[in-house]
Amino acid sequence: MGLEEGVCYTYEAALEKAIEMEEEGFRNYLHAIDVVTDRQAKAILREAAIEELNHKQRLEMALLDGHDHNVAELQQEIPSMNLNYVFEQREISPDADARTALAHAIFLEKGAVDFYKRLMSGCEGAPMAVLFKRLLADETRHLSNLEDFYEKHFLTEN
Repeated sequence: MGLEEGVCYTYEAALEKAIEMEEEGFRNYLHAIDVVTDRQAKAILREAAIEELNHKQRLEMALLDGHDHNVAELQQEIPSMNLNYVFEQREISPDADARTALAHAIFLEKGAVDFYKRLMSGCEGAPMAVLFKRLLADETRHLSNLEDFYEKHFLTEN
């Protein structure tokens, strides 16, 4: 999906782009779940897919209602550990274990964070900027949760 840098879409068009991005993320997770055989890897990918569905549903409700009911939940962007640069997992193989599945999920979520950053860059000061800031905060929270899980279970200091 292409997204021009510095372009501010209308509220509805931006929501449509975001819904498409969340759907694409869900489909990527669904594909990965179909590919991997490891039970733990499937569970990690399934949880990430559910998160994408929740994001998509909130966006669809905002589009349907003409405004975002969750705007009050505005949070600040959470900094990333940038683990995706270490474990860039574009494709996932059938023999992927939980560690590889988590690295793949981190890679996909980093793509969503980048998407919302590009969307925000074109809408600074526009009325929908608040929505995009919240969506970015949601994605960075999800990315941070995945990175924390990875750090806790796979980056041991031994």
